[in-house]
Amino acid sequence: MSKKPRILLKYGGNAMRSEALQQAISRRIAEAFLGGTEIILVHGGGPFIRDLLAAVRVESEFIDGHRKTTPEALRYIEMALKGEVNGRLVNVLNRHGVKAVGLSGKDGQLVQARRRYHLAAVDGRNEQVDIGLVGDVEQVDTALPELLLANAYLPVITCIASDLHGTDYNINADLFAGHLAGALQADLYLVLTDVDGLLRDIDDPSSLISRLSVAELDNMYGSTIRGGMIPKLESCQVALAQGARAAAIINGTRPEALEEALATPDHFRGTKIQLA
Repeated sequence: MSKKPRILLKYGGNAMRSEALQQAISRRIAEAFLGGTEIILVHGGGPFIRDLLAAVRVESEFIDGHRKTTPEALRYIEMALKGEVNGRLVNVLNRHGVKAVGLSGKDGQLVQARRRYHLAAVDGRNEQVDIGLVGDVEQVDTALPELLLANAYLPVITCIASDLHGTDYNINADLFAGHLAGALQADLYLVLTDVDGLLRDIDDPSSLISRLSVAELDNMYGSTIRGGMIPKLESCQVALAQGARAAAIINGTRPEALEEALATPDHFRGTKIQLA
């Protein structure tokens, strides 16, 4: 019996906020999953977190663009990610005939976290700055998602995890997804964003870079790769270094782009990143 193709999707941004787009994306995920492709869905939820923190008037300090996460803020971040976003995605997928299971990195000790410190320039030298309950992935135990996939359940996973002492952390969703894609040996790690992929000129959609090797990425950070694209490309590097076969960035606001990538993983519009 041939091995089923395995795709890990990282989902978020504008495609998640629009109800119509969420339905269209979920339908295509369901069709591929029910057609025999193993899919793991990883999500963040930045806009939902911002809305909830504003509603409960929890202010955040930003250090060099990084949100310092207090225990109070983390309580609402977890509420937004697990209680609102994760539950909604599971519900929509279930309505399309998929048996979806909502998880975070804490479930089954799927992800072990460690505290992340930000390096900031202070008086001409880099110093570690505490940004609160923000974490990095220390290690991944794939037993639970493997068990779910083997029994025809679709794991829907959000980026909260604990360390060895039980302290919870919020982890960047892109990097969280990249680590999982590598650990699960995904045939394709697919990042959904709001552009067609990495553009040489952000204002010129025709400047799409279709293929890149990992070796080419390092010299592109800070120039071609900027802003929100930085963690997305870093997560692709992590995924490939840890065992994923291929990685790509596509436009999650175009459901047909996802349909194409799921149906023909070697031929679709986006930026494909490979080891060589």
